[in-house]
Order: sequence, then structure tokens, then C-alpha cells
Amino acid sequence: MQHIQHPSAIVDPGAQIGEGTRIWHFVHVCAGASIGKGVSLGQNVFVGNKVVIGDNCKIQNNVSVYDNVTLEEGVFCGPSMVFTNVYNPRSLIERKSEYRDTLVRRGATLGANCTIVCGVTIGEFAFIGAGAVVNRDVPAYALMVGVPARQIGWMSEYGEQLELPLAGTGEALCTYSNARYVLADGLVIKKGN
Repeated sequence: MQHIQHPSAIVDPGAQIGEGTRIWHFVHVCAGASIGKGVSLGQNVFVGNKVVIGDNCKIQNNVSVYDNVTLEEGVFCGPSMVFTNVYNPRSLIERKSEYRDTLVRRGATLGANCTIVCGVTIGEFAFIGAGAVVNRDVPAYALMVGVPARQIGWMSEYGEQLELPLAGTGEALCTYSNARYVLADGLVIKKGN
């Protein structure tokens, strides 16, 4: 099965698109992009040349994934969220040589209208709330909100808030998946499967 592409979408020759990927209305995928299997690119999405998108990502309407952004498997990008790739842009000064890498780890959620300032890493299964502005690295499973984003809790892989302290130690159960999570030394890990 090849990818599915709406007639209004533009996929430049050379772009690598995985099987089962869906490309909707008015999408533009540049020639150097690498997109995995089972990805959904919503209406009006732009994907730059130096972009890697892993399998099973969902990129909602009006998202531009600029050069130097890597999304690992299963990342969710909410409607109209924003990536940047230059830290201090000016129209009259070209800074393409200063692009900063942004890495979004497996299973992370980036809420609607949030902004990810370039040069950060978002940890596995982290959850960025709608409208938040992330300007520093985010630990795995962290729940981040606000401007600038601050951590207010922890999230399970299922997407439910965990009853864990922000620091110290503790253990929590995701009531929907029955998975157990442990907080140790300020980091959350999932116990077992």
C-alpha cells in the first residue's frame, strides 16, 4: 500500500514517504523530508527538507515542521502548534547556518497552539499543554503548561495524569492501562510492560 495524497497536496520529488501515510489538503512536503509509515499530515501542513518524521505520527492542521526538527515514532502535534529553527531571527539577516536541532521523543504530545523554541529535546511521552511555550528541555512523562512552560505533573503513556510528586520518589498506577510508574531521582520510568 502506497501513501494516500489529496490532489491539492504538493510532494516534491525525492521526499521519502512511508506506506499508509495520509497527506491531506494543501500540504507541502519538501524534497529532502523523510516521513515514516502510517503518518497523518493534516490540512495545510508544511514539512521542510531537513525533517525526519517517525512512524505513526499525527500532525494536525496548520503545522509547519521546519528544517532540523526530528519527530520520533507516535508524536502528536496539535492544530496550529509551532516549531522554530532560528533562536533570534531577523528578516534582514540570514541565519540558515545557525539552525538549532529540535528532537521530540517517542509518544510525546504537543498541544494545540503550543510553541517549541528550537534547540530543545522533548522527552518520551511528555505532554505539552495547549498554548504553552517550551524554551528548555522537557523530561520524559512531564506535563508542561504556561508561558514559559513549567512542569505541573507527570503523564502516563496512555495520556492520563499520574499522582506523583514533582520531585523525590514515589509510585503511581495509570488507572486506565494498569501500568505502574516510578519516580526516582527526579525522573519517571515505567515499570515492566
